[in-house]
Amino acid sequence: MPLITVDDLTEAMLSDRPPVILDVRWQLGDSRGHEHYRAGHVPGAVFVDLDTELAAPPSPSRGRHPLPEIADLQAAARRWGIDEGSPVVVYDDIGNLASARAWWLLRWAGVTDVRLLDGGLGAWRAAGLRLSSGDTTPRAGAVTLSAGHMPVAEIDDVAGSDSVVLDARAAERYRGEVEPMDPRAGHIPGAVSAPTADNVDPDGRFRAADELRERFSALGVRDGSQVITYCGSGINAAHEIAALELAGVTGTLYPGSWSQWSSDSGRPVETGAPGSR
Repeated sequence: MPLITVDDLTEAMLSDRPPVILDVRWQLGDSRGHEHYRAGHVPGAVFVDLDTELAAPPSPSRGRHPLPEIADLQAAARRWGIDEGSPVVVYDDIGNLASARAWWLLRWAGVTDVRLLDGGLGAWRAAGLRLSSGDTTPRAGAVTLSAGHMPVAEIDDVAGSDSVVLDARAAERYRGEVEPMDPRAGHIPGAVSAPTADNVDPDGRFRAADELRERFSALGVRDGSQVITYCGSGINAAHEIAALELAGVTGTLYPGSWSQWSSDSGRPVETGAPGSR
């Protein structure tokens, strides 16, 4: 189960094995994540910088948020206080659209007990629970990480795939009507528009499993389907992986996503209305 409720988190925080809590405050176009964290966060939560700790440096050939080197991720995880077998809870303040990157990445690196706080910081606030300010300085952890525990698609895997390819970006970016970040507008040919924001309710909580199954079925995901997800740079697409898991489907992340695809002038691009199968 990829989720944890506020009630279950508060209970776990009082247990003899409290989770490491990671605050992944990040949003496209807003570089003040650490400032927002310092103003108020779940008590004991450690700030995680998505751009520098959950990604390697950007490049046209690899995209805006390439997967980090495993040694770099391990060093960061130890800074956050993660030990072997530590339970981990991640959250943000935008319905887990950013923190899902940490959820997916730690699982890719072999951390088995990682969960998203359902509803994120909004759910914590709605429960009337207190926030802490300033920085949390954790003790050093000793976790050892290894790559490859979650499936990953490379650009050529996507190009020649007969999988259902889900585009997790907003529909207007999929259609090519706007493109605020990347070299070309549009989408990967054959991809289906599946905005990841539609996986959550107005409060930022994931929709029920049966609702998600219906949603993905309508997008062409059948029993036994192979599914690849992408977005702008592999952030929101990780949220799509979590939603697919709730629906009982294993998804494969394409980390390079549109930022990599659109930077390669030899790759074809489609625009227009959402694809269908």
